[in-house]
Amino acid sequence: MEKRGKFSGSLGFVFAAAGSAVGLGNIWRFPYLAAKYGGGLFLLFYILLVLSFGYTLMIAENAIGRKTGKSALCAFGELNKKWSFLGVIATIVPLIILPYYNVIGGWVIRYVAEFVTGGHSAAAEDGFFEQMLASPGHQIIFQLIFSLVTTFIIYRGVQGGVEKTSTFLMPILIVLAVIVAVYSVTLPGAVLGLKYMFVPDFRHFSVQSILAALGQMFYSLSLAMGIMVAYGSYLPKNSDLEKNVGRIEVFDTGIALLAALMIIPAVFAFSGGDETALSAGPGLMFVTLPKVFERMGASTLIGSAFFILVLLAALTSSISIMEAIVSSLCDKFGWNRKKAAVGIGILSFVLGLPPILGYSLWSGVTVGGMTILDIMDFMTNSVLMPILALLTCVFVSYVIGVNVIHDEVMLSSKFKRRRIFDVMIKYIAPLLIALILVSSVLNALGIIKL
Repeated sequence: MEKRGKFSGSLGFVFAAAGSAVGLGNIWRFPYLAAKYGGGLFLLFYILLVLSFGYTLMIAENAIGRKTGKSALCAFGELNKKWSFLGVIATIVPLIILPYYNVIGGWVIRYVAEFVTGGHSAAAEDGFFEQMLASPGHQIIFQLIFSLVTTFIIYRGVQGGVEKTSTFLMPILIVLAVIVAVYSVTLPGAVLGLKYMFVPDFRHFSVQSILAALGQMFYSLSLAMGIMVAYGSYLPKNSDLEKNVGRIEVFDTGIALLAALMIIPAVFAFSGGDETALSAGPGLMFVTLPKVFERMGASTLIGSAFFILVLLAALTSSISIMEAIVSSLCDKFGWNRKKAAVGIGILSFVLGLPPILGYSLWSGVTVGGMTILDIMDFMTNSVLMPILALLTCVFVSYVIGVNVIHDEVMLSSKFKRRRIFDVMIKYIAPLLIALILVSSVLNALGIIKL
């Protein structure tokens, strides 16, 4: 059995874990949810939840990984054999997410290609996005490219692939985000977008806005996907776990804010302050923004920078998703990392074909109006991940006991937020997760509308 990989230090871990958190969840999902649920009010709920709920689950998952020295598939069983099924769920989740994430990554590559080659006018035309979805051949090619890049990085190992790539890409990603955000907020009329983002309007308050912020925090921090357990297992015992998690919180929230600054003020500036321009939902990035860039003037430069940024963010997340799977299989079955990476790379590409065909040849295959990609996303983000997070809270609180986590964290830090951790993981987090799960299912069934 080959020697297990390790991060070289705290910086490598923070960049890798932050890269996982800073993905499409921040760049694509956060701005349209913030727009939909009241801007400043959504942001307020999100930050409070990251500092409490997000912190709690991330500490628990990293501590479990570092204590056992194993990835999710083995870590839970190492602490209690009867609960080893949690590791199975934690491995199934990224196995479902990776294929359709590769598909969306392929979409981003297509937009990068359009803007870099001066095709911004075509990307801004009505129906461009829909035509792209209806062309499976092009989608398969771009998905293959994205999948190959991710597989190659995982193939190179923890330090040589995951850590090295994340440490290189994250600074570039941040610089690009700052440049595009500064340009956006200095546009005439952008101040209305800034006001919408940062001034909470309690007229927008609803239970749905809290649940949406909670769901987004859950998605963007890569919780309940086996990722943070795997990354925790690569940490040396002297690495300050609490400080590292705090840094990841800052990275995640900072990039989410930058993403909103890149998008919302620009949309306000070119819509004359019309909030309805933000109502494109998931299509805000792929449909509305190209139109905004087209009207800016320097659309090739700004559009290229933006979509390259999105591509880097997508790549840092896909790396972590695939790493969670590969590391678990290597730990459980003693597989060679390179063979496991190639095998999962091929499998994820093949499993990515149904969601691609779901927009064309298999467009009739739907459940409750959801396409194949939507079904995969719903099953992971709205069902399996909340279930896993809920059971992880129960596992830590009432099976192994919170003292196990306390002892592991306090090997390298003072655990200043220990009381917050205990209250959250025993009482508040399970309740909030249960609300997410129930509301998501009821929404999918059409019983309630979120």
